[in-house]
Amino acid sequence: MIGTRFCGALAMTQTDTLAAFSDGLADTLPTVGESAFPATLVALLRRLVPIDDATVLLYPAQGLPLIEYSEVPETTGASTLDRFIQGMFLLDPYYTAGQEGRLGLFRLSELAPEGFRESEYYRTWYRYCGYRDECGYLIALADGGFANIALGRTDARGRFSKAHRDRLAAVYGTVAALARSHWAGNASRAAGEELRERLNLALAEFGSSLLTERESQVINRVLHGHSTKTIADRLGISVETVKLHRKHAYAKLEINSQAELFYLFLDSLISAGDYAGGDTLVDYLRKP
Repeated sequence: MIGTRFCGALAMTQTDTLAAFSDGLADTLPTVGESAFPATLVALLRRLVPIDDATVLLYPAQGLPLIEYSEVPETTGASTLDRFIQGMFLLDPYYTAGQEGRLGLFRLSELAPEGFRESEYYRTWYRYCGYRDECGYLIALADGGFANIALGRTDARGRFSKAHRDRLAAVYGTVAALARSHWAGNASRAAGEELRERLNLALAEFGSSLLTERESQVINRVLHGHSTKTIADRLGISVETVKLHRKHAYAKLEINSQAELFYLFLDSLISAGDYAGGDTLVDYLRKP
């Protein structure tokens, strides 16, 4: 197949690249607005670079994320993505960047905080995705939401080279235009309460009923995977002060590790039900 041929090539001439993209675009255009669009869009990108796994996530202006397309690796299962859309997405570096309005093509290493691989988000979820390297598009949509097209390499020897990233970046404008056109009517699909905003608020308010403002700031950044040093740099305090705030916060929350902090946050979030604001721990700690 032509896609496989281009995927396996170590080098592509400018003519090869243009021909591959043109052929893929011809296949993709008729599917805009149809359910097949995310799959054909991924197939288009596969003509340009080697991709082992891909997921297309839609973050509407309101509501939880929608999984528009997924290639679940054999080492994972559907439950992995279920946990992601139920609340774990709040800690995803691509989601954080999208919320901040950062658009374009990004390698995970450009977005992830320094301590990402030591975070519980990475240990309990991300590493089971099987990705060895990841590039992802962040595209603004007309309804105020955004799309994340995640492209992964799962081969231990496989990485997205600079040439691969340059090709993906070069077609960003076309990919973004296709995505905005396809999801132009997404506002009606996302009708309802601003659930995702409430989840963001829950993360921001987590622990505030028990902790000082500075302790809450430290804990929030620990959850996002920041190292002690980057927390110190961002808050303008010393490393030792960060450690002290974290120690006091752990004592107040009656936990002993980052893992326990992570699960305490998830448990309190899931048990919150119809969350209307404030610290989710207030009601969580009242329950038997």
